[in-house]
Amino acid sequence: MGDRTDFPKTARVAAARNAKSNLSSAQNPPLILASASPRRLALLKQIGITPERVDPADIDEATNAGELPRDLALRLAREKAVAVSPRHAGAFLLSADTVVAVGRRALGKADTNADALSFLKLLSGRRHQVHTGITLITPKGKIISRVVSTAVIFKPLDMHEIRAYLKSGEWHGKAGGYAVQGRAALFVRNIQGSYSNVVGLPLFEVGNLLSGNGFDVWKD
Repeated sequence: MGDRTDFPKTARVAAARNAKSNLSSAQNPPLILASASPRRLALLKQIGITPERVDPADIDEATNAGELPRDLALRLAREKAVAVSPRHAGAFLLSADTVVAVGRRALGKADTNADALSFLKLLSGRRHQVHTGITLITPKGKIISRVVSTAVIFKPLDMHEIRAYLKSGEWHGKAGGYAVQGRAALFVRNIQGSYSNVVGLPLFEVGNLLSGNGFDVWKD
């Protein structure tokens, strides 16, 4: 008799807990992605997170005098988030900015063949850093920023490889003039750190940042 009496009670407690959990999940505030990058959107979807809305920030991305690449990535990510946040009160807002650096020199986004050619020649046979600044603004207005850095080592590139890559066009608009998730994977001898960071968004760190501040990253 004791077993038959205890089981329904246990079931009721479990059901109540599940209902509470489901209610909490259902109340998850929306996530806004303050980035125009299709790669960042795709990376978030890869881990099962689809932002409620993509709302890119329109800010000046010029480097300040004497600013180090890591500091630049952090500042731009924060400025993007702050610029967009007034339009999304009560939401989680995520922004990011990626900077490719050789030493103290930040390489911008390649807009022309000449840009990409210059960047690839510089990166050939060398180790460089990819810094991604991420900023999260919570529904209560708390601002948290991080920088994730990854070291990438290119093999020496010959002009045949560089010209063929330029012809592919996938370098256009990419920091440092290459896309590691594309044909430029042929150039990469070694990556030390987060691969997704080189693509444009460090997923491990972003996931921890979101879940640590009340966003349910496992919500279906």
